[in-house]
Formats: sequence, C-alpha cells, structure tokens
Amino acid sequence: MQAFFMAQVFAHFSNIIIPVIIFYIVAYGITVKTNVYEDFVKGAKDGFHTVIQIMPTLIGLMVAVGVLRASGFLDFLGGLFSGMTERFGFSSELIPLILVKMFSSSAATGLVLDIFKNHGPDSLIGMTTSIMMSCTETVFYTMSVYYMAAKVTKTRYTLSGAILATFSGVIASFVLAGMMK
Repeated sequence: MQAFFMAQVFAHFSNIIIPVIIFYIVAYGITVKTNVYEDFVKGAKDGFHTVIQIMPTLIGLMVAVGVLRASGFLDFLGGLFSGMTERFGFSSELIPLILVKMFSSSAATGLVLDIFKNHGPDSLIGMTTSIMMSCTETVFYTMSVYYMAAKVTKTRYTLSGAILATFSGVIASFVLAGMMK
C-alpha cells in the first residue's frame, strides 16, 4: 500500500515539476528586472539558427542509419560476430543495436521494439536491451551536433572516451540483466 502511495506521489510530482520550474524562471526574471519575454524570443531565435546549422548533419546521420538498416548490413554484422558473442552468453541480436545506438536513438528504438516483439521485454535479451538503451549514448550524433554548433574541429580524446563509456555501458547492462534473471 505504501509503495502504491509513493508511486502516486511521484507521478503527481513529475506532472507539476516543469510548470514549477518555468514559473520560478519567470518569477526570478521579474525580480531581477529583466524583460523575460524578450530574452525568451532571443533564445528561441538563437535555437532556431542552431537547428538550421546542424540540419545537414542530422539528415546525413538519419539517412546513413536508414540505409544500413534497410540493406541488412546490421544483421550481417550480428551474424558475423555471433560465434564470439554466443560463447559469452551475449546475444548477437544486440550487436546491431549497439552500433545503431551510437548514431541514432530513434533508430535504436525501432530495433528495441523488434527485440521486444521477438523475445519479450521480460526475457534476458529484453532486459539487457532496456538497460543498454539507458547505459549508452548516441556518440556520433552528440559529437557531430554539439561540436558543429560550437565550431569545435579537434575532438581530441572524445571519441575514444565515448566508445569506452559505451562499451562499459554494454557490459554493465549484460551483467545487471543477468543478475536480475
């Protein structure tokens, strides 16, 4: 009973948190005597210009992921690594998910839905998939969008660090899902 009550409290809290934050920002802007509406419009204009600047990169990434998925190349890669992954008890169906997630979260969500449809969300591969989606990042999307917007040309160790973090997230999801079963 207490768990149900707490779930209801958090559900209502999550419904009001955004309006409370917006109200706080507006109230703070008024108390420090700034024109909140003008600042909002200026920020919206800047955001729109940023979207226009990164649009070609976004379109390129989405097209590339769509082509790889439609061509069957991702399934081929999963089959290619299946011998190695199956020895560790790691499903080869997760290889395409790992690769696609580094480029596009929405495309990865499509693969997640396919895995859920074939195996169920409560299966070992379903739980691993769920945890993996939370433990990994869209590395190439994030780097291309944010570095292009900030006009950064030398990324130094970002890619290697992000891939290491993704690899750690994959291992963590595999271990955690195994512990839950």
